[in-house]
Amino acid sequence: MEMGYMWMRRVRFGVNPLFLAMAYSSSATTLPCFPPHPLFSFTCFKPPHLISLPSSHGPRSISISTPSSCSSAASLLSLPENHDFPDGERGQTYTHLPKGSKEWVQSHGFRPGQALMLWKRLYGDNIWAHDIDELKGLNKDFKKMLSEHAELRALSLKDILTASDGTRKILFALDDGLVIETVVIPCDRGRTTVCVSSQVGCAMNCQFCYTGRMGLRRHLTAAEIVEQAVYARRLLSGDVGSITNVVFMGMGEPFHNIENVIKAADILVDEQGLHFSPRKVTVSTSGLVPQLKRFLHESKCALAVSLNATTDEVRNWIMPINRKYKLSFLLETLREELKFKNNYKVLFEYVMLAGINDSIEDAKRLIDLVKGIPCKINLISFNPHCGSQFRPSSDEKMIEFRNILAEGGCIVFMRFSRGDDQMAACGQLGKPGSSQAPLLRVPEQLRVALNLGM
Repeated sequence: MEMGYMWMRRVRFGVNPLFLAMAYSSSATTLPCFPPHPLFSFTCFKPPHLISLPSSHGPRSISISTPSSCSSAASLLSLPENHDFPDGERGQTYTHLPKGSKEWVQSHGFRPGQALMLWKRLYGDNIWAHDIDELKGLNKDFKKMLSEHAELRALSLKDILTASDGTRKILFALDDGLVIETVVIPCDRGRTTVCVSSQVGCAMNCQFCYTGRMGLRRHLTAAEIVEQAVYARRLLSGDVGSITNVVFMGMGEPFHNIENVIKAADILVDEQGLHFSPRKVTVSTSGLVPQLKRFLHESKCALAVSLNATTDEVRNWIMPINRKYKLSFLLETLREELKFKNNYKVLFEYVMLAGINDSIEDAKRLIDLVKGIPCKINLISFNPHCGSQFRPSSDEKMIEFRNILAEGGCIVFMRFSRGDDQMAACGQLGKPGSSQAPLLRVPEQLRVALNLGM
């Protein structure tokens, strides 16, 4: 885990054109978005050059990229304007003696150890500092330098909505005026989960998901992702207790923003970061197979796969990503990859849609589909939203479905709605607006289930 990554959370230095960790992809210059609209376009940066940071834990690296254009839409960490590279080495790859975070502190005349002291106040010691005045115990001159060259936050709090069951939905404004939503879910058993967003909107267009109606506006930076967890701890730990779990199940498809999601997950679990247990940080995907494989190779965090159907015909409709990565390919990839992971279970999420995927035959097919994959299954009650054409399965139907899975040897849980009276439940986040992603044609044999007729 790179110490340089940690600075990405909320620290932005000056307006130098060298920014850390801001290449959203290795080649694309504009993020895909739906629908086409000048406000929804987001200019990305050229591919990053890597700089290795030596540490007691082995080589570390931070990404420094020279942007093709600057953007105020992201929270960045840049090197200071007077930062000097050795002659002829600007923009090259370093393998030793990097120009990184400690060196930046040193270049301003302070001890490198001040960098670690700053990290502890940003992430640890129950401080989670958001402004210079909260950096207690730091050198006065060091704080003065930070006040002149740094900003300590990536998000602006817009509102907190409280549901009748105690679930909180936090609305954050970004630098470019866009809004994201984060959910904090307390539990009687002493576990409190923060559900973070990874994108503004989502490009996957899952038909049962309200966020999918938005299309994709842009990816979130690693800073904007991690800051959601920091804010949750800072704002709500006193009310709901310690935040113990993080799930990447808010707005967006995390693996569509794989670079920043992996960086953010690293910060969340690093002992110098927020220090969550990797088993308590779960990243969910609709099934982007290449990115899924990369995640399993590079991250120690838990994986969830949103399955939601037992046939390609149904999944092609409700989850269009299945048209590219079929069920058989997705599940066989998991079967093969998990052979090399010890004591690791993937979590399959299955949203129960009345008349669509909740039959006895679906339950039996699901048992066969997951055979040979170390897994748990969450049966999730569908949460209706404006314009939805689906209905939730009844409690009785969910129990019947669960019992069939359990009898077939599956580890299975039922997850009922939390926060739905504030549109904070699974699949309810976001605000689509007037331009929305298209509803897809319903297969003929399922039209009756939706009361559409034949």
